[in-house]
Amino acid sequence: MKNRKQKIRLGVFGASRGWSFMSNAQSAGMEVVAVCDQNEALREKAKKEFHLSAYAEFDDLLAHDIDAVVLANYFHQHAPYAIRALAAGKHVLSECLACHTLAEGVALIETVEKSGKIYMIAENYPYMLFNQEMRRIFQAGKVGEFMYGEGEYVHPGDADMWNSISIGKDHWRNWMPATYYCTHSLAPLMYITGTWPVKVSGFIIPRFKDDPATPRLAARNDAASVIMLQMNNGALVKLLQVHLRGHSVWSRVHGTRGQMENLRHGDEKMVRLRLEQYHAKHTEPPEQIYRPDFPILNDEAWKSGHGGGDFFTAYYFAEAIRSGKQPYLDVYRAVSMSIVGPLGYRSALDHSSQLEVPDFRDKKARRAYAKDHWSPAPENKGPGQPPPSIFGDIEPPPQAMAYAKKIWRKNGYTGE
Repeated sequence: MKNRKQKIRLGVFGASRGWSFMSNAQSAGMEVVAVCDQNEALREKAKKEFHLSAYAEFDDLLAHDIDAVVLANYFHQHAPYAIRALAAGKHVLSECLACHTLAEGVALIETVEKSGKIYMIAENYPYMLFNQEMRRIFQAGKVGEFMYGEGEYVHPGDADMWNSISIGKDHWRNWMPATYYCTHSLAPLMYITGTWPVKVSGFIIPRFKDDPATPRLAARNDAASVIMLQMNNGALVKLLQVHLRGHSVWSRVHGTRGQMENLRHGDEKMVRLRLEQYHAKHTEPPEQIYRPDFPILNDEAWKSGHGGGDFFTAYYFAEAIRSGKQPYLDVYRAVSMSIVGPLGYRSALDHSSQLEVPDFRDKKARRAYAKDHWSPAPENKGPGQPPPSIFGDIEPPPQAMAYAKKIWRKNGYTGE
């Protein structure tokens, strides 16, 4: 790593998800010096574990002597805090989503441009082992031009687990539409192929009463979604996410000369490469199944979470700060993949109509969306705003709320 001795002083906002960043920062050449979290017990635990300053208020974190901020706060609240941090002269590594409305996306991009600071989305799935290998294969031209891809992030779990991390009726996991959790499935395909989404159609899969978790959840949203995209080179992409049975983290790419994916069974970190050499001399086996190494820093990567992804988000963020050059997962790609979520939901509510995904690299394209605050968030509820479910603004049944509250109380929460 260039200038690895040059320490970057890092502040972390959100100690729960931020714990991984605090653990991985040193190996990426950064020094975590402060943390901010409203949960006093978690804040003090981080303070003791990592020997850093701890704050309850974000402004106090920004006032600390830091170079950069990691935003690991609530899923739909990253953009406003990113804008505040950039305005305060801090580089920003933001968890996904980058923005949860199109207006936030416009404001975020314009703030990054004005600030001159580094902004990166901490989307770790592109940096998983198999996705980095598929990017290498694709860039080498082995599978030809991108024609079709699939990305999956399917994450089932029991009601006790989901209630324990979704504390309170208005917690984002209880109302966020399933299309919004799209970056884990989309970002790897954008990273592998270098393409951008230009059109979107969204489809919603509702919660079924036969699922034994459903009557125990305080959820007001739907179970899962399918998103169909057209990319800027004409390729089609299908995304599947979130709460279905059968855990799956999977990427698949079809090209004009071959196809590749990570395995669905067995060692899911292995890559399957199928080369269809119909009109050329066979210089390689038609099918290869193997487990690659990371392209760089293999040992450091395996020590981190999310299959090495957490290490590389920190690593490339630090590299960007030191070089002064925006990272690959910059604000434009971050916003592009993030706005697929709200646009996909808007499509689903309109009979899955096909909608344009605006390219906010173009300043003219931003104007039409600068005041687009369309949002299902409870704090934005009002005329013209969408419900959290395709069935409307539904309420969890009394028995579901009673069960959820029992789990919340075990975690020290006594509210609604």
